[in-house]
Amino acid sequence: MGKLTKILYVEDEPDIREVVQFALEDEGFELVSCSSGREAIAKAHSTTPDLVLIDVMMPGMDGPTTLLALRELPYMAATPVIFMTAKVQSQEVEQYKSLGAIGVISKPFDAMTLADQIRSFIGTKRD
Repeated sequence: MGKLTKILYVEDEPDIREVVQFALEDEGFELVSCSSGREAIAKAHSTTPDLVLIDVMMPGMDGPTTLLALRELPYMAATPVIFMTAKVQSQEVEQYKSLGAIGVISKPFDAMTLADQIRSFIGTKRD
């Protein structure tokens, strides 16, 4: 994969969204933040992200449902996806990967190492 710069980030908790946005923008990423799966689908039309970072447990559309809806958009069919969740038992992680996720970041996460975790999943290095 080429240079990762734009992330479509989906998280229903405003405090977590703020921490992630600060941590990743400080590392040079551009975040398009969404508070729900429906908002992510709407913003995906005007955004061409390099990566989707998505919470698993959200009201309304959960992360897996949101991912399936995003995959129906032709320009989002091959976009890499990483889930963020506290549900990280091995069978849960396998389920996320079976949906096409390239990785899972467990919550609570370390904001100081979040960018490096994302880079490790997509195989890029810090500039």
